[in-house]
Amino acid sequence: MRKKIVILTGAGISAESGIKTFRDADGLWEGHDVMEVASPMGWESNQQLVLDFYNKRRRQLLTVEPNAAHKALVDLEKNYDVEIITQNIDDLHERAGSTRVTHLHGELLKARSTFNENLIMDWKRDINPGDFCEFNYQLRPHVVWFGEAVPMFEKAMEIVSGAQMLLIIGTSMQVYPAAGLLDFAPDGIPVYFIDPKPSISEKRNLHIIAENATIGVPKLVHDLKNRE
Repeated sequence: MRKKIVILTGAGISAESGIKTFRDADGLWEGHDVMEVASPMGWESNQQLVLDFYNKRRRQLLTVEPNAAHKALVDLEKNYDVEIITQNIDDLHERAGSTRVTHLHGELLKARSTFNENLIMDWKRDINPGDFCEFNYQLRPHVVWFGEAVPMFEKAMEIVSGAQMLLIIGTSMQVYPAAGLLDFAPDGIPVYFIDPKPSISEKRNLHIIAENATIGVPKLVHDLKNRE
């Protein structure tokens, strides 16, 4: 039976493809407070602003490509049982070829009904006011906003609890609830943390690779494949 590797990814892996990270240094996102464009309150206050914001994100996503880190993780599937849990709302893991990806925070290329959160559809174009679901309710981005539940968290907990090795790539693991996933990893399993500015210290079973994802991930994948 192949060893199970669980991979947690964040904004750092997609940033190298040109995807803008969640916040700029001043805590704003393109001049907006995040609560204006990523919260139920923001949606209630100004739907047009929120839709325009995510329409720009969606258009940009369609112009970028998976990078060497995304592609290396696909290669890992040849030797290991691999599952990816990502905080990212892009589809770069899937486009690279990864076959088992769980999105904690939703997916930018999907829309959902404001009437029924389980009514979700693929959506690559702009979402505009007047774009309705089959029950005549406005569509919204299929993205988890601040203050909303994370519906895939329970599934992610189960995945992490079965890991025999954990890779953390491009995320500080300082933001909850995602950071809480580490609590569900089996004690003593090898953990590899890939980030150019690691926020944690190396210890017995925690190995730090202080590199950008496009450098560190291919190196680690090469090493892991050579162990098999």
